[in-house]
This record gives sequence, C-alpha cells and structure tokens, in this order.
Amino acid sequence: MLRRQFLAGIGALTVWGHAGAQEKPAATRGPDVIFVPTPDEVIDTMLKMANVTARDTVYDLGCGDGRIVVAAARNYGARAVGIDIDPERIKEANANAKKNGVTGRVKFILGDLFEADIGEATVVTLYLLSNLNLKLRPKLMKDLAPGTRVVSHAFNMGDWKPERQQSVHGSTVYLWRIPQRTS
Repeated sequence: MLRRQFLAGIGALTVWGHAGAQEKPAATRGPDVIFVPTPDEVIDTMLKMANVTARDTVYDLGCGDGRIVVAAARNYGARAVGIDIDPERIKEANANAKKNGVTGRVKFILGDLFEADIGEATVVTLYLLSNLNLKLRPKLMKDLAPGTRVVSHAFNMGDWKPERQQSVHGSTVYLWRIPQRTS
C-alpha cells in the first residue's frame, strides 16, 4: 500500500520555479501525490533506524497529517517540523499535535517541499515515490549537513545505496547519511 500515489492525470512531476516553469505559490499548486497514512509500526522503525534523540530536529517532507512529526516529538523528545502543500493536511497535523500535547516541540509549514528551507534538519523523513525522491536528492545533498540522516518509507533513491534497509509489515524502510562534501 502506498502512502502517496500519483494523482490521476499528472503524468510527470512539475516543480514550479524550475527549468522555465512559471512560479506558482505552494498554496495554489496541488499535491504531486495523494495522502495515505504511514502505519505506526513503520513510523517507529523509521525513527529507530535514524537513532532519533531529543537533540535532533526531524523534518518530514510531505508530512500529511503529521503523525511522524508528532511521534518524533512525543516518543523521542525531538523538535520536529512537517512540511506539506495541502492546507487540509496542515490543519489535521496541527490538530494531531494538539491532541498529543506536543505543540511546543513541533511546527507545521504549508509549503512546497522542493522550495522549503530544510537546512537545520538532523533527520529527514520521506514517504514519496522513488521519482520524487530522485528529484529531491540534489536538494538534500546541497541543503543538509554531512551526517544528516535521511529515512524513506518504501521508496529508494536510485543508485544512492542505503546504509541500511529493513522490512516491516511488507514495507521497506531505507536509511542514508548525507556524505562528506569533496572540496
């Protein structure tokens, strides 16, 4: 089961503001994929694989209803930020944080994950399709500090081999670390 699938009729991903595309604000551009919740067991595996602690700042790109962000704050004491382009998902995420008593440790941003400032993340979580991961990969390499952990549910990063992968309830969870930069 996929948390996100291509919306009917999209075909190829359009990233506004890139390669001659007309810039369009995040709030008016629709999601590239539909939301399907990540199972709790997978969330737990993702956060454990990344060795999340209270010293971490976890970013969930395409956060949906905020369940990964909330779990990082509630179960590990981490600060966490969720970014989603869908205003309905951001409303749900804020309600989820309130219900779980973690509003002081989390923040949700209505925005385009391809344009967002993610530089303070020490852990990034993803549940996107492989082709979206590949489009996001250059941004991860450019914006994140070496050693930052990147964890993806179900979808890989092409030829970037994971440091670890683990199967949980029929899904694969992948872990990478941003490598040291060469000059």
